[in-house]
Amino acid sequence: MSEDHRKLTVAVVGATGVVGRTMIQVLAERHFPVGELRLLASGRSAGSTVSADGRTLTVGEALPDAFEGVDIALFSAGGDVSRQLAPEAAARGATVIDNSNTWRMEPSVPLIVSQVNPEDGEWHEGIIANPNCSTMQLLPVLMALRDSAGLERVVVDTYQSVSGTGAEGLAELDAQIRAHVAGEPKVASVYPHPIAFNVLPEIDVFLENGYTREEWKVVTESRKILHMPELRVSCTAVRVPVFVSHSEAVHVETTRPITPDEARKAFAAVPGVVVMDDISAHVYPIATQAAGKDEVFVGRIRKDPSVERGLAFWVVSDNLRKGAATNAVEIAEALVERGWVKARSRRGAASGVVAAS
Repeated sequence: MSEDHRKLTVAVVGATGVVGRTMIQVLAERHFPVGELRLLASGRSAGSTVSADGRTLTVGEALPDAFEGVDIALFSAGGDVSRQLAPEAAARGATVIDNSNTWRMEPSVPLIVSQVNPEDGEWHEGIIANPNCSTMQLLPVLMALRDSAGLERVVVDTYQSVSGTGAEGLAELDAQIRAHVAGEPKVASVYPHPIAFNVLPEIDVFLENGYTREEWKVVTESRKILHMPELRVSCTAVRVPVFVSHSEAVHVETTRPITPDEARKAFAAVPGVVVMDDISAHVYPIATQAAGKDEVFVGRIRKDPSVERGLAFWVVSDNLRKGAATNAVEIAEALVERGWVKARSRRGAASGVVAAS
């Protein structure tokens, strides 16, 4: 294998977490050109083992020196870890693709959805941000409308699964369901109220403007990714008793009129977007069908008669895969394909990373 088509050294930070394990799985499924895979986590998880592509690998401790020789580092270990270690990894020559909220709104850091703005990866300086999972599944369909009819206003209500909270959320929902069946009290520790058989309009902390930080992420990240800083966006984020996959009810006002049929064609033309919209046969996206898949599913596409040039639709996607792990790997694939693995300031003949075979 020539230097221009070499295998890469890839690190996964947060390798023992739900998203980290999914990143490892997606790397193998998509045959990413991994030469060496370094699995990293906190000191308390170091020494544990994780199955990766048929092998059992030992998890190392995520320390600055662990990134020596790393080409791409996929981070999913929380904001504090990313704030501390992402610059350390980048300084050692790694390109970081970070799943936390730490770097998303930094002007010098690209915020990328793979189908929407991969070209923004060209100007990275060592760190690229992966968007919030709710933003991630929304943006491919908003891009389709932006490009076909223009966008004036977006109102989105999210229905987010407990896996968005990680292993603790999954365990709490499972325990509360078991408690309900056994006739025992449902104990809440991860969420402020029991999540089983309930819906909670509170994800992340409340801000001074009355929105939660999760809701405000959708507002600000959508504007940055679409390159529409003045786009009017409002969001209500709700946690629901679903294990995997987020759902969204979306209402948009377009610049030019667009019919539901035209919108279906625009959505279907986006790679990775699947239209499921046959109400006569009860066909529309649902969480259980989206779980385990990489696509963004859209249906219930109809006119919104409450506003001029209004359109309403329903979007569902697996928040662990497309909402986190798969998009991160897709970003890495785009960087390899375009020769952008090294930051612009560090690129050149010596980088040796152009395209994978």
